[in-house]
This record gives sequence, structure tokens and C-alpha cells, in this order.
Amino acid sequence: MSRIERRFSALRSNGEKALICYLTAGDPSLAQTREIVLNLEAAGVDCVEVGVPFSDPTADGPIIQAASHRALKNGTTLSAILAMIESLRKVSEIPIVLFGYYNPVLSYGAERFAKKAKKAGVDGILVVDLPFEEAAELRQYTDPAGIDFISLIAPTTSTERMKQIVFHATGFLYYISITGVTGTAQPQVEEVRKDVERIREVTALPLAVGFGISTAQQAAEIAPYADGIVVGSAVVKMIEENSNREDLVSVVSQYAREMKKAISVSLSS
Repeated sequence: MSRIERRFSALRSNGEKALICYLTAGDPSLAQTREIVLNLEAAGVDCVEVGVPFSDPTADGPIIQAASHRALKNGTTLSAILAMIESLRKVSEIPIVLFGYYNPVLSYGAERFAKKAKKAGVDGILVVDLPFEEAAELRQYTDPAGIDFISLIAPTTSTERMKQIVFHATGFLYYISITGVTGTAQPQVEEVRKDVERIREVTALPLAVGFGISTAQQAAEIAPYADGIVVGSAVVKMIEENSNREDLVSVVSQYAREMKKAISVSLSS
């Protein structure tokens, strides 16, 4: 059982929901990314998505696009990110999902990537521009390595296609709660509820909802219908706005605590 499976299983047993936070590796620096991950874990975050910066992040909105460009300007590479994660694993057991695009993995070498990622302690990978029809190109290496392949489901995904996606999915499912790019719109709770029910009919995999969730109120409203809440652009924006402050890490950690508390309160009320 992977770290991701263990975490969701423990949360389900306790009647809790996961808080998953995304951050762009290398923004403002890899050393600070490492420190933020450790403090997010201490703040109650259940899983982190570590974004691999890419020069053409088409699925991302302006906030994460800008963070990717800053990270690349800082010289952040996939190899350096894996080294950072390997360092994290000496002191942390938080589930880590590498989130990004296929080009950096392809350039690195898919087989080499799978071996290095496993050695570093990566638990899952989410490749936004690699649909399940083409995923075997990477999964032939990551599946045997025991790295979960996190799959995306959108509001526009047909039921037939959704069945195909969930049949091959591992770890958890990521439901995109809006159409469009990250951080540009707010999810409609009733629409999320309907789609989650539709997905629940065909799979028992944990289901995390993300894209557009930034406030404690949004997290509290959606948490009862999902197994986890993903917060991305809001975290990245907070890092950008506070990157020159000495208390950057504590500011981000406090935000995570508030989000986790909101999720917990929504389940007990």
C-alpha cells in the first residue's frame, strides 16, 4: 500500500477529509520549497503536489504560469526537484505527487525518471497533458515502480470516457471543478455535488476536488462531497506575495491550518 493509499484510508477510517496543497518547486527557491512542505505537513496538510515548472504550462492560469517562469529563471530542474524530495524523505512521510507536463519527463527519459522518482520517494505523478490513451508510454515504467498515476476528470468528461479513466486510475482521482485553467474561476457547489455523485457510481477510489478553491468557506462547502480538497493557485499566490518576508513559511502554514480547520468543522456541523 502506497503512502497515498495509507493516508486516504486513515482519513476515511477517522471520518476526515484530505487537504492537498500544490506549490511550484523552486519558487522562490528549492530550499524554501522544502521548508514550506515540511511546515505544511506540520500544519495538517495531508498530501502535497509539487509542481514541476515548465515553459508552456497550458493548463495553468496566470498565477502558476508566473511561478513556473520564476522557478525556471532560478534554474530549477527536474533532477534538482527529485534531489530535494529525496532530502525531504529523510525527515518526512507526507505523500508527494509530482504535478506537471510530459515534456520535462520525456526530456529526462521516462524510464530513468521512474527509477529516480521511486528512489527519491515520489508517491504519485499527475501529467496534465498525457491522457489515459497515451499514458502507457510513461506508465510502463512508473506502474512497476509503484508510483501512482493520478488521473483527471473534468465536468465535460462523458460517462463512458470516465469509466475508462477510472478503470486505469490509481492513488486518487482529481476532479477539476471548473472548465478552463487553474485559479481563474470559482466552483459551483451544486454542480460539483452532481458530478461527484456521477463519479462515485463507477469507482471507489478517493476523489479530490480542485481548481478554483481558495477560501475556507469554499473548502467547507465542498468537503462533505469529496475525499479531499486541492488548493493550488491560492498557495502559489501567497508565496509570491510574501516571498521577501522572513515569515513567509509561517504565513503559508497558517493559511493551511485555517483551510484544514474549515474542512474539519464542515464535517462536524
